[in-house]
This record gives sequence, C-alpha cells and structure tokens, in this order.
Amino acid sequence: MSRRGRRASLPGRQNETARGLLDDLVVRCFAEDGSASRDFRFDALPVAEGLRQGLAMAFCRRTAPGAGLASLDSMLSAYRAAVAFARFLSTLAWPPTEPAHLLPEHLDGYFDSRKDKAVRAGDELADLKRLLKHAEGLSEAVTAKLGESNPRRPRTENPKESYSVQELKRIADAARSDLRAAAARIRANREVLRRFRQGEELGGDRRRLELLDFVDRFGDVPRWPCTRGQRAGQDVVHRWVFHYGAIDDLVCQLHLSGMEATAGLVLLTAMTGQNKSVLLKTPAVHHRADGYTGATPTAIVETHKPRRGRRAHMSLALSDLPDWISIPADTEDVSARDELHTPFGLYVLLHDLTSRSRQLTGTDRLLIGWSGTGGGRVGRGLRQQVTDRWVFRWARGHGLMADKPDAEGDPVPLNVTLELLRLTYVELHQKPVAHTEQTLATDYLARNRGNLAAYQKVVAEALQEEVAKARARGVMARLTRADLERARTDAAAVADEYGIDATTLKRMVAGELDTVMNACVNHRGGPHAPPGEPCRASFMLCLGCPCARALPRHLPLQVLVHDRLAERRAEMTPLQWTQRFALPHAQLADLISQHDEVDLADARANITDADRAVVTRFLNRDLDLR
Repeated sequence: MSRRGRRASLPGRQNETARGLLDDLVVRCFAEDGSASRDFRFDALPVAEGLRQGLAMAFCRRTAPGAGLASLDSMLSAYRAAVAFARFLSTLAWPPTEPAHLLPEHLDGYFDSRKDKAVRAGDELADLKRLLKHAEGLSEAVTAKLGESNPRRPRTENPKESYSVQELKRIADAARSDLRAAAARIRANREVLRRFRQGEELGGDRRRLELLDFVDRFGDVPRWPCTRGQRAGQDVVHRWVFHYGAIDDLVCQLHLSGMEATAGLVLLTAMTGQNKSVLLKTPAVHHRADGYTGATPTAIVETHKPRRGRRAHMSLALSDLPDWISIPADTEDVSARDELHTPFGLYVLLHDLTSRSRQLTGTDRLLIGWSGTGGGRVGRGLRQQVTDRWVFRWARGHGLMADKPDAEGDPVPLNVTLELLRLTYVELHQKPVAHTEQTLATDYLARNRGNLAAYQKVVAEALQEEVAKARARGVMARLTRADLERARTDAAAVADEYGIDATTLKRMVAGELDTVMNACVNHRGGPHAPPGEPCRASFMLCLGCPCARALPRHLPLQVLVHDRLAERRAEMTPLQWTQRFALPHAQLADLISQHDEVDLADARANITDADRAVVTRFLNRDLDLR
C-alpha cells in the first residue's frame, strides 16, 4: 500500500466529518451533507515536524462532528488560521518546535503582524484561538491566553453602503436580461432538437443538428484523446467542431453559461436576501404549498445554513407575488408571462433551464452552468460558479455604474457583491432573513450607511403617525383613589360618572373584571367584536377601548409594560418597533403621565415576580386567543 493510501482517522465513528491522512499530514474534510470534500495539507507548513503534527491533530478535532464546523468554508477559515500562524512562527529567530513550546507572546506577535495588513486581524486571531483550543500539550499560560477576549475590529472610514433603489433595479434588470436571453435560446434549441429526433426534415447542415444532439447527450462537444505532442494525455476537440462556432457557444445552446448562472444567483439574492452559501446549495426539489389549486403559486424549498446550528435546516418559501421593489415603475411593462419578477417564477425558470445539466452531472443543485476553463484543479464542465470573481466579472461585463460619481465627477463602476445585495434587501424590507431581529439591527443595519437619512425619515414619519393616533384615540378612563373613597358612600354617583352601573362598579373594585393593565366593564359590548359576542382582541387594545377602566392597583403593571416596550427598541429595527409598539407605548406614556413621581416610584417598587411573569406572557402573546 502506498504511503498516501494508509489513512489514520480520529477514534470513533468511521464516517467522521474530518478524516486525517496523518502519514503525510493531509486532512480530508467532508461537508455536513456529504456533497463535497476537500483536502487540507499540513505537510508543507514551514514549521518543525512536531508542531505540524500538533496543528494537524488540532484541525482534525476542530472539524470533527459536533465541534461546531459544518461547512467547507468554515473549515477553510480554520485551516488558513493554521497556515498564517505557521508562516509567522517561521520568521522568528527561535521558532517553537512543539505545541508545548508555544507562548502567549507568540499569539500577541501574530496579531501585531496582522493588524496593519488585514481589517479582519481580530477575526483571524479568533479563528486561531478556536483551533488551538483543540491542541494537546499547551502550557497553562497559553491556555489562559486562549480564554482572553479578542480585539475588536476597528471602525472603517468608509462603512458598507447598501444600494439605492435605482442601483438595485439596474442590477436586477441586467440579470433579468441575461436570463431572458438564455431562456429564449435554450427553449428554441430544445424545440429544434425535439423536431430533429422525431425525424422532421429541417433542412440546413445535418451535422450541426447532430452536434446539437451530442451536446444534449454529453454536455460537451466531441473530443478525441491526444497521445502525442504538447497536448498528449488531453481530450482535444475535433477540428470540424470549430466550423460551427466556439466551444462555449455550442455547449450553451442547451445549457446556461457560467455568467448566466451567476445572473440567476444575483437575482435570487436580490429577491430573497439569502446568503450565498444557502442559495448555492438550494436544491431543485420543492413542494408546492398551493397544491396546484389556483391559489398563489408557492414553492417550498428545503435549504441549509450550518451557522444556525440546531436551526440550520430552513424552508424557503418562493411565492408568485411580485416584490414592490422588483417591479418596474410602469406596471404595464411586466408581461403576464414574465417569469422574472417573482421568486417563484425565477425558481421555476432556473429549474427548467438547468434540468438537463443536472441529469448529466448527477447533482440536485438549482444553479449550475457551463465553464469552458478550469481553475483550482477543476477542469471544464457543467458546475457551480462559487467564487466572488464570477459576480465581479458579470457586473463589469454589463458596465453597471454607481449613482455617485467620483471626486472629479466621473462615473464610477458599481461594486456588485452578494453581501451588499443581502444588506440592501434587509434594509429595504426591514425584516430578518435567516437570522434574528437583534442580529438584523446590530450586525446589518447598524453598520449600513447606504440610505440612512431616507430610512430615518421614514421612521420619524411613522412615529409621528402613531403618536397622532394615540392622541386622537385617547386612553382609557382612570379612577383615582378619591373616586374609590367616594364609591364607598355613593357608588351610584361614581358609577354614573364613569358610564357604568353600581353592580359593575362593585365587581370592578373587587378585581373581578381585571385583564392585564385594566378592568373591562363590558366584554360583550366592545368595538372589537360583534354585538353580544365576547371580545377576543389582544389586551393591548384595551389601552384605547371605551370599555376599559384603569384603577390605582393597575399602575405597577402599566409601568412595567411601558418599560418593557421601551426595552424592545434595542431588540428590533426602529421601523419595526414603531409599527408594532409606538402606539401602545405612547398611550401608556399618556396614562402614566397623569400620576405624580411619588406614585410612579411606589408602583415600580411594588412590582412583584408574578407581575413580571404575567407581563412576559402578555408581550409574548401567550395570553392572546388564537
């Protein structure tokens, strides 16, 4: 058996995510879904053999099942950390030769060597630390160093800017133009091939039709194995093939080109806001949620985002409803048969155009196209275009320009990236996509400076509108302590002042009619249900309901809800908070303002654990009737 053939794997199951070929220090890693693998070489690291072995073993443990890394991209980050650290150590006068020889100063020196060269130096240090935590034989000082917090990434002078609506539409229009042309070409050639195979006399050069048939059967043009000369060992295209056109053009008669597949990826990102990794792994397998009943067509596609951990598996709903950002200003420009203005239509089109490519390659991936040349030890063929260079080349090929010129007033090429398309989507839609609302607010929108002024204006206008609603609707009637004292001797008069009868007043004072923040004097006669029917509305609507009455004992709960709503500002985007909570927050503020500071201080002091539990359930909508 050859040296490379002897494999040593980590103890445990045989189908490990990472399996090391430790004789020559090559670690083979597999994606979580088993769809791809990659070899990571540690034998060429410029450090001593003992340290190479230690880093390779740490990498094996870091990439093993359950260690937190599920995608090949995340494993690559861990490998790059090991390579960069080894290169730094090789520059030292006395480099360590074993993991036990590592010192805290080595980590500090590594970061110092990177911080002026890479914006992500702090992230690179974090990747290295997470890798070394799986190494054996480290000193106590290094172990303690690994537990220290990492340096924060410095603020950039030019923060990320999302695209304007006009820039986004130019990008989407360019992608649609590519896909429309591809659909027309592929469908026309499929029809020609169908007629040829049925024996119709089509005229023209029969060999051209035979070549089209060959491309459909094999996903390539005819080649022959060369045995002599500079191209010995290669499959060479027959000369007669070039008489009918370039190889890329011939294959793409029936298949998407790499650039057209990239256009599909760009448009899917603009329409869904999903990550590149999620869309590239999107399968061409779906469930029709509408059941073909004539309702809005919707395809449910199972996707996977490893970073979400236990929530990694997601269902992506692609609906046949045009996005308000996607459609042209003149809606008459959208044909009834235009497939490219809805996520569902785009998915169905890509599913159709790549169907034969998937059959030939044996994959279930939605996005696949022809690449005439290889790179990174990958040859020509039908495959996915996964690098950002494809998006860059696609944008440059369309001559897309930014709205803002440079300092001299000259047009500037638009920097098209999938990351900025995703950022633009979450900003324009103000909703999280495969992440939490807090991540949306802090990790995406807080760093975006694209349309901040316009967004702030929208939030301000929405907030003013909600406050105006609160002023117009008013707040519930409030009984004071003096009213309750009078009710002991003249219940009828007090009841009449508040529009109720004496019996209802007595029950209200006794607490028999309490909801969350008030008492309800007529739950069958309110504005939120048909007459005579019990009210099923949220208790939040009590704040502006004519059937609601506030008593002094309700103040602690009103204060607590008011404060909890204010706290939720930090957990949501400003616009979402305004739309959901600005109105009740303003109503509570008006209600609370009728009390003096002493009452408010006493109310906060008298809040109990039971009150907190009720308010938590209330705000989580556990008390709503559904």
